Amino acid sequence: MTPSARRTDLDWLRIIAFGLLIFYHVGLFYVPWTWHVNTDSPIVALEPLLMLLNPWRLMLLFLISGVATRFMFDKMKTGDFLKNRMNRLFWPLLFGVFVIVPPQVYYEMAEKLGYSGSGWDFYARYVTGDWEGTAARWAVTPSYNHLWFVAYLIAYTLLIVPLSAVLKRMSAFVAPMASPLALMIGPALYLIVANVWLKDFFQGGPRGLPIAWYAHFEYFAAFLFGYAIAKYDVFFDACLKYRKLAVGAAFASWGGLMAGGAAFYAAGQSLPEWAKAISHILHAIQAWGAIVALIGFAQIFLKKDGPVRRYLTDAIFAYYIVHQTVIVVAGYYIDQLTWPIWIEALLVISITLLACYASYEIARRVAWLRPLFGLKPKSAQDGDKPIEAQRAGAT
Repeated sequence: MTPSARRTDLDWLRIIAFGLLIFYHVGLFYVPWTWHVNTDSPIVALEPLLMLLNPWRLMLLFLISGVATRFMFDKMKTGDFLKNRMNRLFWPLLFGVFVIVPPQVYYEMAEKLGYSGSGWDFYARYVTGDWEGTAARWAVTPSYNHLWFVAYLIAYTLLIVPLSAVLKRMSAFVAPMASPLALMIGPALYLIVANVWLKDFFQGGPRGLPIAWYAHFEYFAAFLFGYAIAKYDVFFDACLKYRKLAVGAAFASWGGLMAGGAAFYAAGQSLPEWAKAISHILHAIQAWGAIVALIGFAQIFLKKDGPVRRYLTDAIFAYYIVHQTVIVVAGYYIDQLTWPIWIEALLVISITLLACYASYEIARRVAWLRPLFGLKPKSAQDGDKPIEAQRAGAT
């Protein structure tokens, strides 16, 4: 495959990763973990499935975003690149923070804190951040909740501008000489070091852009790596070559994590430091193994293009913007019906997918709504183009 060839495989991986994210968030409503809202009938058996997805789903999206950004930046002047990128990311983030996310915060406060203020009172407090005299007095609003991903992409886009020249020179020099095995082992070792020595030190997940340092060690690194290797087939060829080994390593690491955690849980013990270190190593191997395997197998099974790919490429980001609010609101009310859990879950999933579909179909037909959902102006549509040198809007 030449460096300028279209990468429908990465487009499909992006679609699949966003799709899995929607189902992952449905799962968070049903597992016995703390989320924005939770069912009264948690399903413990879902935990291993979510842990199978957790280490790699977002890292893969950031890597693909780095690849798409490289193709875009190489075809545009810096000013045009920044204008295009900010238009595709800033308006959905702003719209999300003040329109999409507030219901999530409202129902979380209602369930977790017993907040019972009116919708207008809530929104006024949400916008101003004034929660004095309420049980939510420590709340920080406005919030971007699941849209932290968009905020990160904006920050990484701004950072890539001054770094781009150096990255291009480095990748042009290193990539042709790098062995396939080094490209597989190097990132894995980086993730192991970051997991073992940084994860516990920088506590907290992707909640605040400036303070979530550990998240940046993973996600910004994945974004930079994708940007650097975007046009060098040696990496993609290595993924193809080592895909079976990688998928085996990913499943073996996941199995080790599940077995080890279950053993300590059954014994009523918390993880000792040595077990934490091993779990961090397994987490890193699982993450990178899954990414390598997915990129490798995608080159075999996800090369086909057509109207479905073109439609979903354009739609999936709008689905992402809407989905979590629908899950939170639908889950909050449907759980109160105390129906059988499988009926309830199917209903939450169905409502979420239907709402995502309806939102996109409405937004793409209304000119002023398009930028709020990350869609290009109608005159500038190129949703039929996969990740390639001409594609400028992938996230």
